[in-house]
Amino acid sequence: MPRRGYSILMKPPLLLTLLMLAIAPASHGQQPPLAGGFSQAATTDAEVLNAAQFAVKAQDAKLTLQSVNAAEQQVVAGINYKLKLTTSDGRKADAVVWRKLDGSYELTSWQWIAADPAILTTEYIYDTGPYPQIHATTIVETPTGLVTAWFGGTAEKNPDVCIWVSRQLPDGKWTESVETANGVQPDGTRHPTWNPVLFQPKEGPLMLFYKVGPNPEQWWGELKTSEDGGKSWSAARKLPEGILGPIKNKPVQLPNGDILSPTSNETHEKPSKWSVHFERSSDLGLTWQKIGPVHDGVKIQAIQPSILFLGDDKLLALGRSRQDRVFEIRSDDGGKTWGEMKLGTLPNNNSGTDAVTLADGTHLIIYNHIAGTPGKWGGKRTPLNLATSKDAQNWNAALVLESAPGEYSYPAIIQTKDGLVHITYTWQRKKVKHVVLNPAKLTTKPIVNGQWPQ
Repeated sequence: MPRRGYSILMKPPLLLTLLMLAIAPASHGQQPPLAGGFSQAATTDAEVLNAAQFAVKAQDAKLTLQSVNAAEQQVVAGINYKLKLTTSDGRKADAVVWRKLDGSYELTSWQWIAADPAILTTEYIYDTGPYPQIHATTIVETPTGLVTAWFGGTAEKNPDVCIWVSRQLPDGKWTESVETANGVQPDGTRHPTWNPVLFQPKEGPLMLFYKVGPNPEQWWGELKTSEDGGKSWSAARKLPEGILGPIKNKPVQLPNGDILSPTSNETHEKPSKWSVHFERSSDLGLTWQKIGPVHDGVKIQAIQPSILFLGDDKLLALGRSRQDRVFEIRSDDGGKTWGEMKLGTLPNNNSGTDAVTLADGTHLIIYNHIAGTPGKWGGKRTPLNLATSKDAQNWNAALVLESAPGEYSYPAIIQTKDGLVHITYTWQRKKVKHVVLNPAKLTTKPIVNGQWPQ
């Protein structure tokens, strides 16, 4: 319950402001608060933010305000603020704060907005720690439990950026992240590391793919393996020339045991070729066969694919493009050859996506449901959305995981053997967020003409 009577004082001039608001006529182009009723207030107004920050602290001193999503105000003996908030842990709430004539605040109502019944838990795997920025999460289920990884350092592209790994313990807690790979070269040169991808084959050790190099046009692929579920790791092994490993999203293992990695390349030339290709291994990553590029990389500039299973030998790869929509490309022979690349119906802001085919054949994609800004790099990396499909053609809206201002991006999604779905993603470039879903409880609505339903 909120602590009633918890208050702070306004500066004296605000008292006069309150009295004037109650009696002043409307100024041109503005709507004043209506005595006895609520009127809309700007979510960026300083007094609204003060009331919102007070409400969060009064409810739980450990929390801070993330955003004000909507605000109304009512002139009474002072002002009532009716607020829709998001707190620092990502939860949403409705609150009413009374700002009294003496300048103090009182929290008169607080109600957490119930999470979607499909969401079982949300948490931050990495909250605060020795490095200020994180990005590009990955998650995998091993015989000994869940393992996650991401890259972290002072900022993306900086030489101090390393690959960090965390394991979930039997009690559900996560270990402190451990530096598992870096870009230090034998001659002492240091490069940043990028885009870790964890993969657990049906037989064999846990695999950690990642990239090393000054930028995506010049990076190369490396691989480490773990025989004990991520507790310890082998020395790094550089992948063969021309083989990058999975570029952001997890490989899949085909019925014959082959590992098929979805990957891509970016070139320095103008226009830059962003092209998708695939890498196939029949010996647990010792040797690789490169398939593609499967398109010219110019008409549709596409990278970072995920692979879905459509039945029999049919596969669908889909992912990020610079053409404002998720790309799609199909294979009818288990990934040996691929058809024409096309743009799908879902918007894409030139930011990473991920997708998975569930055990019952349902397809899930997690992505930012917003198009890019023409003439500019990418677009807003919010909201973060989950959509479902039975045929990988017609998509239904399932969840909005994040909608506040900020960056929520580069998600990873898997289904574990218990049938639950696990999602990790970049939260404001500061934290690793983990969401667990029961897919059987998802409620969906059709996405028509690329529009997310209200």
